[in-house]
Amino acid sequence: MNINNIKEKIDLHKYYLITIVFMFIIIMVMLILLLFKDNSSFTNPYEVKFSPNDNFLFLGDSITDFYSLEEYYDNLPVVNSGISGNKTTDILNNMKERVYQYNPTKIFLLIGTNDLDSTDEDIVEVTFDNIKKIVNEIRENRSDATIYVESVYPVNSTIENNSVSNRTNKKIRNLNKKLSSYCDGENCNYINLYDDLIDDEGNLKEEYTEDGLHLNSLGYVVITRELLPYLNE
Repeated sequence: MNINNIKEKIDLHKYYLITIVFMFIIIMVMLILLLFKDNSSFTNPYEVKFSPNDNFLFLGDSITDFYSLEEYYDNLPVVNSGISGNKTTDILNNMKERVYQYNPTKIFLLIGTNDLDSTDEDIVEVTFDNIKKIVNEIRENRSDATIYVESVYPVNSTIENNSVSNRTNKKIRNLNKKLSSYCDGENCNYINLYDDLIDDEGNLKEEYTEDGLHLNSLGYVVITRELLPYLNE
């Protein structure tokens, strides 16, 4: 065997070795990407039909404010009218800018948790009355809009450094019960998301929150899957 043949065999072995190493690196990179893939990513399973005049308004406090609607409702006519720290009175005092200017065809109202951060004994009834006022004003000024009232979401005070403060799930359940009875399909449509977010102890699931009050990405995936069908009603 001459020297040239030996060199050719060595070069061929190098080529095979480099190819194997390269393929191994590609496989490892793919495995790492799969292992660390964000489990909170969301793919819209619904084909929502809408007209050029549609506006889907999400109205509320920080839980709505932090809701990345463009991410979860891609290419849909969604409007985020949530403001962190808002109570029912904040919305009532600013209905024109928060609601009417968008001329919404569907409204998803989530409000009340900040009201319930109070020690007043009658806070549940006061909050309920204010939500009814919001609904009634919308019906008077945007009679063609369909109103969906979401249940106030549960909280979890067992999480370390939580933001729950004076809110309790007992107060939240009492308010939700009143809202459910009030929304009869004529005044508004009640959406029970409370039960989709609780653990076996009746608290907001830890996997859905970082501070016991606000939702994380996985929590928003859960509620988006529940809300999407209503966009097609």
